[in-house]
Amino acid sequence: MVEWKRISSGIRPVPSPAATPSVWAAAAAAAVTLVAVLNLLDGPGDPAVDLVVLSAAVAVVSAGARLTAAPGTALLCWLVLNAFATAPVGELTWETPYDLLRLACLLAAAGTGTVAARLTSARAAHRRLTP
Repeated sequence: MVEWKRISSGIRPVPSPAATPSVWAAAAAAAVTLVAVLNLLDGPGDPAVDLVVLSAAVAVVSAGARLTAAPGTALLCWLVLNAFATAPVGELTWETPYDLLRLACLLAAAGTGTVAARLTSARAAHRRLTP
């Protein structure tokens, strides 16, 4: 027999995702900080290292986000990467193959971080709710 229970009452088994503007603000702040630190350490000469570090940071920041926040998160981080990690520093440029690859990497990192966190939360909730 099926027993119906209200899911919305009481403790939620899966935590609610963070608000999208909060995720975007955290991603932008993390991107600016990481690019500034990496520019101080090795200079603005190698944007590949910046892309790898920024992709990891995007995955971490996106862990508490909705999947719909991923495109905006990737775009914000790409803007910071393009403006401050790629020569000429301080100017937005567009080189189709490189920038599409960077955007795709950042979008994949944001999506992967979100999906992995949501699956982990759902799995933990399933273990808590099943006897």
